[in-house]
Amino acid sequence: MSVDLDLERLLALRQDINREVPGVKISVNDLLVKACALALVAVPDVNIQFDEAAQSIRRFTDADISVAVALPAGLITPIVRSANRKSISDISNEIHSLVTRAKAGTLKPEEFQGGTFSLSNLGMLGVRQFDAIINPPQSAILAIGAGEVRAVVRDGQIVAHQQMTVSLSCDHRVIDGAAGAAFLRELKRLIETPTLMFIQETSYAR
Repeated sequence: MSVDLDLERLLALRQDINREVPGVKISVNDLLVKACALALVAVPDVNIQFDEAAQSIRRFTDADISVAVALPAGLITPIVRSANRKSISDISNEIHSLVTRAKAGTLKPEEFQGGTFSLSNLGMLGVRQFDAIINPPQSAILAIGAGEVRAVVRDGQIVAHQQMTVSLSCDHRVIDGAAGAAFLRELKRLIETPTLMFIQETSYAR
């Protein structure tokens, strides 16, 4: 299942952060990791796995987000643990460190095994929309397409907005369509009103 995300507010916020906060360079992917983590906590029926051996469902309180990284030897998915509890700047720094070490081949097994949810981003390659393959034992993965200017209707007027399409693949043994749709709805809310992510950060810090 797919949904279009309007990026106008998110990109404006990212620009402000990168301009005003010394030493911080947040990417759109960093913000997507945070938004997905918060959406998983808000819709816990997507933050689950199917245990083949026990034939049972495993549920998780925190969101451990696997971020797909393409290497010459193949794909690897370093994990941002408890991303729902981390600040966006911490997520950004951690992803940079994980990707650097993934490319150097120095990741520890626990740094790329055991996530609860995956992100696969082919937007930088110009892919508009795609369906990603679930990474077992996980039960869901989000495929992220390219951000691009599209004609949209706002208040009866056609305007140009930056948008992207994301697609959620689910294991329907444990995640039904309604839960997947609820996750995408919450993700869209967070991306299109991105200050909500910072409100959530404050609540976790208390």
